[in-house]
Amino acid sequence: MAQKITKDMNIMDILQIDEGLAPIFMEAGMGCLGCAAAHFENLEQACGVHGIDADALSEKLNAYLESK
Repeated sequence: MAQKITKDMNIMDILQIDEGLAPIFMEAGMGCLGCAAAHFENLEQACGVHGIDADALSEKLNAYLESK
């Protein structure tokens, strides 16, 4: 079973799970790969900064992992 992404997970930890998650962040308007905050912000915090629904994004990320 794939790891489940939660809103309290660190952005860089999420990106290290699967490189295919990066485009989902980019499509949402989050350039997390180059952001220094990605090393200490969790998903919920980062979404708050960008005005993105953290629940919706985590659902997309988890849907991607489940589809593999």
